[in-house]
Amino acid sequence: MVSPGAVATELAESSSDEATRKNLREFYRMAIPANSIASAIAYAIEQPAEVEIDEMVIRPTAQDF
Repeated sequence: MVSPGAVATELAESSSDEATRKNLREFYRMAIPANSIASAIAYAIEQPAEVEIDEMVIRPTAQDF
């Protein structure tokens, strides 16, 4: 299971409500690039067969929740 935090995507621009877009833009200012998530997933996949990574919470260090 991969639980990503704030990831830089087009999500902030997807709302038709301007107030929502503004709030999302502010929240996502500390977002991490999508390739950081990809790198973490690649790390989990590349582990030896005797190593199991079941869950990953990946978020910006600046994200409180």
